Amino acid sequence: MSTPEQEYIDLITRTNVSEEEYFAVFDKLKPVAPEKLIGSWEGANVDSNHPVEQKLTLMKWVGKDFHSTEDVDPVMVYKDDGSRVWNAEWGHACLRQIEWRGVVSTAMIYDNFPIIDYFRYVNDNILAGAMDAKNMEGIYFFYLHK
Repeated sequence: MSTPEQEYIDLITRTNVSEEEYFAVFDKLKPVAPEKLIGSWEGANVDSNHPVEQKLTLMKWVGKDFHSTEDVDPVMVYKDDGSRVWNAEWGHACLRQIEWRGVVSTAMIYDNFPIIDYFRYVNDNILAGAMDAKNMEGIYFFYLHK
C-alpha cells in the first residue's frame, strides 16, 4: 500500500489532474512548518489545465525564494541570459500558519495581491502547493522541489 507522499509523487507526473484527484491526495499530506520552507525552491506546475500554468510558463517562472517568514520572493523567473531573478511585479510575501481544508499548515500570503499559496509536506525536497486567489476560478496546483 502506498503512502500519501508516494501517491503525491505519482500524481505530479500525470497529465490532466482534476481538482478532486489533487485534493484526494493533498488532503492526506502532513502540514509543513514555516522554517522548512526557508531557502530557494524550484517550482513546477501540476498539469491540471489551469490558466495560471500557461501564464507562469510564458513568464519563465522558476520558483520561490524564502529568505525568512517575513521576507519571501514569491515569483522567481529566468531572465533571457538564464539567470534567476525576482519578478518585482508580483512583490513580496510572508509566511503564516493558516487552517485550510481542515489542516493548519504554512501558507504564503502575497503582500500586494489577494493570493494565498498553501503548502503541505511531501518530503525534505518536495512541497505540495495550492494557490487560491480571489476572483480566480478554481485552484492552481504546483509543487516546489530542491
